[in-house]
Amino acid sequence: MYAIAIICLMVGADQVMKAWVVSHISMSSFHQLLPGLMGLTNLHNDGAAWSMLEGQQWFFTLISILAIAILGALLYRYRENRGLTIGLALIMAGTIGNFIDRLRFHYVVDMFQTEFINFPVFNIADACLTVGVIIIVIKVLKEDEHADAGQKASHKHS
Repeated sequence: MYAIAIICLMVGADQVMKAWVVSHISMSSFHQLLPGLMGLTNLHNDGAAWSMLEGQQWFFTLISILAIAILGALLYRYRENRGLTIGLALIMAGTIGNFIDRLRFHYVVDMFQTEFINFPVFNIADACLTVGVIIIVIKVLKEDEHADAGQKASHKHS
């Protein structure tokens, strides 16, 4: 149940932020948010990060539909595992948030621009995808660590 809440909350925040940016910031202008760190811009990206695969909307549509189906199955399968569920819910939210843009506009609205590093302009959906993947990687590594510790303990008793 909390997975659905996370998905709805994050997709909602992503879409509200995108609508605000589109209505308040002119295309490609920059507004300082945190001096030297980050600002807001209004960028329309019809590709992926760093504008890779520009204009390939059919590809992003297909990948998004497949990802949503797979993520839904994984969320159901791992519903008892809180860490994996949170990570998967964030990835699902990010996928849905950007998919909505691609369906509506044929591009994704990006707005967060870092100043201290050359990094792609991103949005809340992108942040959800990134944080979700990080959570899953940490969770999987911890589970592997526990499995290794259990194996070592059983070999000592042999």
